Amino acid sequence: EDSETVREGCGTPQPSTTSPLLSPDLYRKVFVFRKDPSDAYVVLRARLEQPLHNFTVCLRSYTDLSRPHSLFSYATKAQDNEILLFKPKPEEYRFYVGGKFVTFRVPESRRDWEHVCASWESATGIAEFWLNGKPWPRKGLQRGYTVGATAAILLGQEQDSFGGGFDLYNSFSGELTDVYLWDTGLSPDKMRAAFLSLRLPPALLAWNSLSYEVKGDVVVKPRLREALRA
Repeated sequence: EDSETVREGCGTPQPSTTSPLLSPDLYRKVFVFRKDPSDAYVVLRARLEQPLHNFTVCLRSYTDLSRPHSLFSYATKAQDNEILLFKPKPEEYRFYVGGKFVTFRVPESRRDWEHVCASWESATGIAEFWLNGKPWPRKGLQRGYTVGATAAILLGQEQDSFGGGFDLYNSFSGELTDVYLWDTGLSPDKMRAAFLSLRLPPALLAWNSLSYEVKGDVVVKPRLREALRA
């Protein structure tokens, strides 16, 4: 129910046999990161059983930030920028794999929802970037690399060490929703389906069954308006 309050993480140790918080009711809801700059973040729990040779990450964001900010940060103990979606300025996204990145230049945001998907495959080193359901020219990144499976996965902060090392002026402020991570490269049809919020294949992280823990000033709220066709 919309009236239901979502418990915020308070640092209380959780039994290892249970997820910190499993919320199957995030449909049409968002994480609101209220402060700017912010020390808040959301920890995501994914069942990663082996290293990744291919992956796709998708999310939808809504912000009026013009300073650099992190959207999705996946760190291992060996590499803090194992997977990172970062926006250094309004007309640019950076997509990191294993500490190296490629840049995708985009039209400056119209202060509307932006849906991004980024995928990578080890065998070819091909990085794909999709913005609002449309592909950008593919680029080469980290051919032959393997993404580690023991990861700290965060929304709202960029990790400079495993699970920490935050720079407040790289923090996210605004709204995030529709976060997904797959251990495969999505087909063009599925990339468009992610943008349109249609049926999607099973994922390591899926928005409607997300296991997460809130750290700090982040609130779960219903969407104010439909985010499609931004």
